Amino acid sequence: MNIPELVAPAGNMEKLKIALHYGADAVFLGLSQFGLRARADNFTENELDKAIQFLHSNGKKAYVTLNIIPHNRDISAIREHLSFCNKARPDGIIISDIGVFEMAAELCPGIPLHVSTQANITNFRVAKSWERLGAKRLVLSRELTIDEIKDIRNSVSIELECFVHGAICISYSGRCYISSFLANRSANKGECTNSCRWNYTLMEETRKGKFFPVYENDRGTFILSSRDLSMIEYLDKLSEAGINSFKIEGRMKGINYVAGAVKVYREAIDSLGNGTYMVDKTWLKELSMISNRGYTTGMFLGHQPDNGYNHDEKVYRMSHELIGVIQSVRSGRGLIALRNTIELGYTIGFLSKGLEEKLFEVKEMYDEQGRRVVSGRNDEVVTIPLPLGVRESDLVRRPIKLSR
Repeated sequence: MNIPELVAPAGNMEKLKIALHYGADAVFLGLSQFGLRARADNFTENELDKAIQFLHSNGKKAYVTLNIIPHNRDISAIREHLSFCNKARPDGIIISDIGVFEMAAELCPGIPLHVSTQANITNFRVAKSWERLGAKRLVLSRELTIDEIKDIRNSVSIELECFVHGAICISYSGRCYISSFLANRSANKGECTNSCRWNYTLMEETRKGKFFPVYENDRGTFILSSRDLSMIEYLDKLSEAGINSFKIEGRMKGINYVAGAVKVYREAIDSLGNGTYMVDKTWLKELSMISNRGYTTGMFLGHQPDNGYNHDEKVYRMSHELIGVIQSVRSGRGLIALRNTIELGYTIGFLSKGLEEKLFEVKEMYDEQGRRVVSGRNDEVVTIPLPLGVRESDLVRRPIKLSR
């Protein structure tokens, strides 16, 4: 059985460390101006260099995103960044533009070049072309079916990667112009305003009776908003098709999302390796806890079903909110760096192996001076008793009341 690596999003150093803590083999990360996530926290070049060193010291890999669709004015800065990459030595550079690809091959000899999903690789001919040009990995288009992936696998010998979880852009492989027209911010330069998540109405006035229903519920209709991708139930099919790397989308998502998604897919990939892959109900439950817009298998299994869109549902939902991160564990007590309010009597849970479905009442709590307190707030640090099995860097969460 082919056992793919797990690649996680790293929008900043904290998310990177959380991704590694929960089992990622590699992360993708980048600068604001080059990586299609300009509104994420991202890294400076100095921070990026330190992040790469940190990953390598922990036996993990760094893939730097340089996959904007550039204009003439961008080329000089891209050349400078490629010179930086040559010194920093990431394990791969993700590129969508063939001109940038040629520059990278010249300026970064020996660094594997990955072709971004933005390059729209949807057939074996273009895959073979990229292989001849020297690409080491292809991040396949989200529009492919599993059978089409098999055809590409049979045509090339280089690595294949695909997204298995996270947001799906409504436009073709993410090449979206809606944001540019409505907000003068280009999605292809990393400045997307997520215009496809907005509420729209649609009418075709010359075709009587051919109206798109636009009044499904009192929240409106999100006709351009796809559900999120989740292939957790079909990882064996993707592995058999020849995928070498599973990627989770989400550099702009919080650590609650990163931790939950990485943990689930780590366990699923490990079960592939052990020959015991069978969808665990706890995986599905965990993925429902983190921020999502409902889930779909996209195009992998054929035509996306009609329920792949958020016509009549709340756009975002989650069942658990982040309380904080365990900073240290000692003598049955844990120091928590808070990201939310916590009070005596709260029912909390821990994203820890074996404790996923268990809840605990907060019966005692102490501040940094060791004094008993009844509450703590964001950015404060408190200590509480911990159940056995909670580790440093594990997340503390709290069930939230769902509303419709």
